[in-house]
Amino acid sequence: MTFFKQTTASFDVDAQNTFTSLCPAELAVPGGDTIAAALNAQASLARIRVGSKDAHAPNAAWVASEDKPMFSSVGLPDSDIRWNAHAVVGSYGFELLEGLPHPRDYDFFVWKGMEPDMHPYGACYHTLDWRENRMSTGVIEYLRAVGITTVIVGGLATDYCVRNTALQLRDAGFEVVLNLAASRGIADATVAEAIAEMKSVGIVVADDVTTSGLFN
Repeated sequence: MTFFKQTTASFDVDAQNTFTSLCPAELAVPGGDTIAAALNAQASLARIRVGSKDAHAPNAAWVASEDKPMFSSVGLPDSDIRWNAHAVVGSYGFELLEGLPHPRDYDFFVWKGMEPDMHPYGACYHTLDWRENRMSTGVIEYLRAVGITTVIVGGLATDYCVRNTALQLRDAGFEVVLNLAASRGIADATVAEAIAEMKSVGIVVADDVTTSGLFN
């Protein structure tokens, strides 16, 4: 299997300070601050570079508190469970990792989760139940319009936003390659579950796309 740069895009999913030890009170992912170089390297294999950010309100309906802890149910159509406040627009956590381009320098960029009662994981749809209720962010349509057939995906976190973005892209008909060198996950068990699910739908999982021999 060989993929070609002319028809390949690189997708940086939520590679933000909020998901690193730089913001320990938010949603730190082990090793999350170490992936910028790998994301830049995967982008060198692609003609198009797209990215996404979580972009949340400080008063979001899903924010955890002492009496409503993390992972407890929210019960809203587009917010399933509670999380610590994170990626608040304008905060340090909202910013992309040091070493990544400014959002204006990507070919296309998605900001997601801005509505206080919406907390999607994937970057292709604003809705949580994207298989039934598809409110597009526009990235799928953009990639099709510019002739992309393959997408390399990396970012944070492997078991949530990267997983859902990769599944959405695959569902839309793209060849998808998950780059583990440019991804980090929250927990080993859920990362393994995510990788198994992605493989089951035909997503290629590479330890490092730059040495995989998959791209020409």
